[in-house]
Amino acid sequence: MGGTGPRIGVFAFGMLAYLAFFVTIVYAIGFVNNIVVPKSVSSGTGDGFVAALLVNLSMMITFAIQHTVMARSWFKRWLTRFMPLSMERSVYVLASSAILAVTMLAWRPMPMQLWSVDQPIARWTIIGVSMIGWAIVFYSSFIISHFDLFGLRQVFLNLLGRRYEAAPFKLTSLYKIVRHPLMVGFLIAFWATPLMTLGHLLFATVMTAYILIGVAVEERDLVAQFGEAYLSYRRRTPRFVPLPVRRSGEAEGAA
Repeated sequence: MGGTGPRIGVFAFGMLAYLAFFVTIVYAIGFVNNIVVPKSVSSGTGDGFVAALLVNLSMMITFAIQHTVMARSWFKRWLTRFMPLSMERSVYVLASSAILAVTMLAWRPMPMQLWSVDQPIARWTIIGVSMIGWAIVFYSSFIISHFDLFGLRQVFLNLLGRRYEAAPFKLTSLYKIVRHPLMVGFLIAFWATPLMTLGHLLFATVMTAYILIGVAVEERDLVAQFGEAYLSYRRRTPRFVPLPVRRSGEAEGAA
């Protein structure tokens, strides 16, 4: 695990990565909801549809590739050949935050409006629904161990000289209703908007596609890790929509 000095350095790096995540996600809330931040998903007048589409799409695809590849077990094994295991999650968090930050700051306007709700009460009600989505995201992360998910638990245990063990598979709160409440929160946050521009539609559509693909890949890993325990959970719990439990003999993996 190394001496005290290296362990302090790893802990400091983990704190820096978490701070980067926190600043980025707070900005992302304003970016998606077109509030507070100087540049949002729907701000600006536009400077060419094709150029904006190519730039925005390429950045989002880069984010999706990084997010997917770095989460795979084979990549983690390769990465930890060059750094302590306790740093791996923090590196992932920092890389994800950096790419998302660049995506938002370099976002090209696509201002064509598909719908706009200008009535103040209705507008803020829709924004409130989006905020509920963000609240679900944060709440869900704490259900499954927020500090483990974002690398702080790993570096803290390393600082104490204690061995890290992954959190056990457990079902509590929202995870008894749907298998991926954190992703449900993101979907609500992305689509509940009083101003839907072409740029916002692109962002929400690509992120939704990534969520669907990412969940399929993640569930394959969860089955490999937890076996029948997760298969049983998957049979009785819907993926996103809290529909009634399917009876035995019906197809697995509700919507």
